[in-house]
Amino acid sequence: MRLRRYFVTGLLIWIPIGITLWAIDFLVGTLDQSVALLPRSWRTEAWVGMHIPGMGVLITLGIVTLTGVVGANLIGQRLLAYWESLLARIPVVRSIYYGVKQVTDSLLASNGQSFRKAVMLQFPRPGVWTIGFLTGRPAGEVARHLPGDSVGVFIPLTPNPTSGYFLLVPANEVIELEMSVEEALKYIISMGIVPPRAIVRSDGSDVTPLVVARPPPVTGA
Repeated sequence: MRLRRYFVTGLLIWIPIGITLWAIDFLVGTLDQSVALLPRSWRTEAWVGMHIPGMGVLITLGIVTLTGVVGANLIGQRLLAYWESLLARIPVVRSIYYGVKQVTDSLLASNGQSFRKAVMLQFPRPGVWTIGFLTGRPAGEVARHLPGDSVGVFIPLTPNPTSGYFLLVPANEVIELEMSVEEALKYIISMGIVPPRAIVRSDGSDVTPLVVARPPPVTGA
């Protein structure tokens, strides 16, 4: 029994380390392939006679940052608008590009609506509770068909939070949590094994993030 306990303890130490190293190696290796897109005279083989691992990461970060600098000024915005106008004339490419652009704008933009708040709601049936993320309020034709005040909630699946369910539910059926989005994600991915940290009130007392006396008002989009 003691040997088994030592083995399990070793697994608990090495599995997170191994997965972290694998993820870093995969990310660095993927970004490192960007060097192949450069002219030979720009590669490290031409400078020092050998390939330097990680150079692709630096090049990718530099290109992305430089693109952001160019796109933030007036000339860059005009070039981007011209480029998008060209893509808008290609039927298949237009659908893919604008679909991906809407998702990335929502997820990465500073004024985006994605994952603004962790919430609790009853799903998939009354009496069963789950944790989701507030994504904003419905608009347009969807909002006209919904009764009363409604909000959009994304419910991720466990342990893979990249897929899940998108629900439109009445705002009074959603309970906002005091835990951060990061704490809620860890709680979901770990299948409840890693509990969220207690939140300290201004008076110094602890409050369990899952306990909320009443649903606070949901802020508008």
